[in-house]
This record gives sequence, C-alpha cells and structure tokens, in this order.
Amino acid sequence: MDRLDKKILRLLQEDATLAVAEIAKRVGLSTTPCWRRIQKLEEEGVIRRRVAVVDPAKVNLRVTVFVSIRTNSHSNEWLKRFSEVVGDFPEVVEFYRMSGDVDYLLRVVVPDIAAYDAFYKRLIARIEIRDVSSSFAMEQIKYTTEMPLDYIQLEKEPKEV
Repeated sequence: MDRLDKKILRLLQEDATLAVAEIAKRVGLSTTPCWRRIQKLEEEGVIRRRVAVVDPAKVNLRVTVFVSIRTNSHSNEWLKRFSEVVGDFPEVVEFYRMSGDVDYLLRVVVPDIAAYDAFYKRLIARIEIRDVSSSFAMEQIKYTTEMPLDYIQLEKEPKEV
C-alpha cells in the first residue's frame, strides 16, 4: 500500500459514491489505474464493502445500549453457540469478546427501553449467561465509520497497478 492507496481510502471513507473518475482526479491518477487500485483494495479485503450509513433516529432507533456480559462458560462450543444466538438479533450492531472483568460487549440499538427489555428477555431465553449489565447512552458525542489511516505502513514508492 502506498500514499495513493491511502488517499483513495480516505476519499472512499468520506463518500463511497464518488465516481472513479472523480477519485482519480483528486489523487492524480488516470481513471483505469485508479479503478485497478480500488479493485485490488477490495480483493485484498482492505475495503470490506461499501454501505450507506443510516441515521438511527430516522429509522426509530433512538436508544443505544452497551451490554456487558459475563459467563461461567468459556468453551469454544459455548462461544460458537453464543455467536450464533447474537447473530440472530438485528438489534446487535457490534459484538466484541473482551479482556478484563467483562467477557463480551454488545452495542444494541432499539426504539425505547421497552424494546430493549424485550430484546433482553429473548436473549436470556436462548442462552445461559451469568451476568448482564446494561448501560444506556445518554448522548452520542462522536461517531464515525472512518478508520484513522495515519498508521498504514506505506511502501517507499507508489506502484502503478
């Protein structure tokens, strides 16, 4: 990856609908080499997919809940089952295995507290959990899908692809 790839990634993270010709113009390439670079970034999994970022409030998802989960079971079988159960809940938009006192952390989006309570009841009905602690976000101060690109280890010279 070189500085041109980094510029392309920065532009696509800001607006994935930009035309290849516009991206090429902004990074100083012609259209075909720029398109090849984008294709290579996709093939290598650097760009996982291109999506629309939806405003949660506009789709009636005004409540964000961070759910800390502790379990007594730490087997691969339990984790596989838990992952499958969590995967069945569209309300769970992020799911992490953690270090420290909490075993798993979920970010859940729902319309209201009653909807969260219904989610909670469905979750605990499907799998054994030792402890669940829920924290409701009062205000979202920063949210981005853009990854910081300053940590990319760049090649010395850009290569034409």
